[in-house]
Amino acid sequence: MWYCGISAAIFALSLCCHGIIGHASVQAPLLEQSFNRTLSTETFANLEELARVVDIAYCVGTTGIQKPFLCASRCQDFKDFELITTWNTGLLLADSCGYIAVSHPPSAARIIVAFRGTYSIANTIVDLSTIPQEYAPYLDDGDNEGSYTLKCTDCSVHTGFMTSWLQTRSYIVPHLQELLERYPGYELTLVGHSLGGALAVLASLDFMRRGWRPQVTTFGEPRIGNQGLVRYIDEVFSERNWPKSGALRRVTHMGDPVPLLPFLPLGYKMHAGEIYISKPDLPPSALDMHNCAGDEDPECIAGTDSAALARAFNNAEKKLEKGKLMKWWVPSENLDIIPGGFQLWQLLFAHRDYFWRLGLCISGGDPKDWYRKYQYYSEL
Repeated sequence: MWYCGISAAIFALSLCCHGIIGHASVQAPLLEQSFNRTLSTETFANLEELARVVDIAYCVGTTGIQKPFLCASRCQDFKDFELITTWNTGLLLADSCGYIAVSHPPSAARIIVAFRGTYSIANTIVDLSTIPQEYAPYLDDGDNEGSYTLKCTDCSVHTGFMTSWLQTRSYIVPHLQELLERYPGYELTLVGHSLGGALAVLASLDFMRRGWRPQVTTFGEPRIGNQGLVRYIDEVFSERNWPKSGALRRVTHMGDPVPLLPFLPLGYKMHAGEIYISKPDLPPSALDMHNCAGDEDPECIAGTDSAALARAFNNAEKKLEKGKLMKWWVPSENLDIIPGGFQLWQLLFAHRDYFWRLGLCISGGDPKDWYRKYQYYSEL
């Protein structure tokens, strides 16, 4: 069953078709003297591991994940993982896939929720719902509303992302309630790629109201709401309200257009916690990554010429509709030259390239840089 599988490239294209031409200047954040852009080797190793963890989520809806923790991708890397469940909300508007697993000692003790990224037609329909709606947390008997003092004022959220999370919530919350009671010393870890990154952040806000404190890491996460929601997210994960720094990490990659979408005319913004990969190709090292300051650090993904990216993807979408996007990987037929010397085919893969080529549930992970080695290959 390929219900969650067509192409993550469609996601980037679909989000670009809603009036995203234009470019707003980004004000450089005021850095405290203590701010350190250098990424530690420990953080680098943790992010690399989580990239493999979220890559496994792409097996849901394709070849599958079996107990105790078996799949055609990278499951063999995690001998201490126990699969609890997978979920697939279906083919309709709020298509979402992922899995829940428990990592037991001697590995780090964690309860892991991995949200799979955009990879299907149904996901694309969700992505097209870019009209924002008012952000209103979902409340039930488990929410600790009385003692939760943080409020989200003037907040709006991407309608499609919020709908997808609300549809997913009922699948995973009962499992997490049971697991957190059974393993009280285990860290709740949320990880997501692309659309899955947006769902991981929305889930974390929901879980905070229940008194849970998740560690959240996203790769290629799109913008999910307006300035009010961004301010709320930043406050929720600030050191004033969190027992440790770095509880929310948003990893972006040079050339990946998705973190810039949906675009500014609809009021969407990026939240803090960004870690930027400045190397265009695989694999990166710790020296190729750095911590970013504030919500939209101009030395990170926000410094990209997003108006030119939008024009390029809009042109690509028009040619796709006309059936003229058949050989975009052939240099002589590239559609557009993107700022910084990138070509369109590179940007489409940049959304997958987070430590590894994400989104391919095959034995051994992903091919060894096949698209750069075989740029002139005439058929997929």
